[in-house]
Amino acid sequence: RAAVPASSEAPGIIDTNVNLFQWPFRALKYRETLALVAKLKKHRVIEAWAGSFEALLSKDMNGVNERLAAECREHGPGFLIPFGSVNLAWPDWEEDVRRCHEVHRMPGLRIYPGYQPFDLDHPALERFVQMTAERGLILQVVFGMEDPRVHHPIINVGPVTFAPLLKLVKATPNAKVQLVHFDGALRGDGLAQIMAQAHTFMDISRLEGNGAVGRMIGLVNSGRVPVERIVFGSHAPYFPLETALLKLIESPLDPRQLRAIMQGNARRLLPRA
Repeated sequence: RAAVPASSEAPGIIDTNVNLFQWPFRALKYRETLALVAKLKKHRVIEAWAGSFEALLSKDMNGVNERLAAECREHGPGFLIPFGSVNLAWPDWEEDVRRCHEVHRMPGLRIYPGYQPFDLDHPALERFVQMTAERGLILQVVFGMEDPRVHHPIINVGPVTFAPLLKLVKATPNAKVQLVHFDGALRGDGLAQIMAQAHTFMDISRLEGNGAVGRMIGLVNSGRVPVERIVFGSHAPYFPLETALLKLIESPLDPRQLRAIMQGNARRLLPRA
């Protein structure tokens, strides 16, 4: 009990994984932006990196990104940080990258392999990773949105191939890459290899089971995931925010580790101006 910081000393939380607008397959609680912002702030979230559910299935990525930027400005200026998206399967995706960076001033991009009709072995991915690195953008790669057992039967979302991403991150050492909603389950030492790169991180939203965050950090002795590479992500509003908070509480984390996950690591990835 003595090791837990007092409430007045507890840091705020940077949530690196939320989504705005409507989930395509059912109505979610906190689907309205104002309600989601209020919920996040109630639980000490001081900044939320927001993607858009619309990016999963839309063909008009420019419209998706415009609406996301406008929603963040209107309902969460300085709090909601928009992360746009591009679809490598659609033409002119390079222009979408430019607009996200230069027009909307987004600090990063989020891709949804599987929902967007490409995998990480797509031939354009190499150029895309290089572009994000050249522009200093954070690349968030989403490894799933919901349990495959509850997918709508008309949606065919296959597993995301990890090996091509590992190869590209090694070849682009200045790329900032975050694995989003990633369960950490890989055969061999793939996770250790990607986490050995200079600017790679993963969030906690998909780590399941009692003490899952602590167990993942415990693997540092095998060189897999140091605490410095783990950031807070709730996957709200699809997941209740409380599930991510409980993951911090139920794992045996000391105050230094808690502060790093709650905001310190995310602030290194995206420093405030």
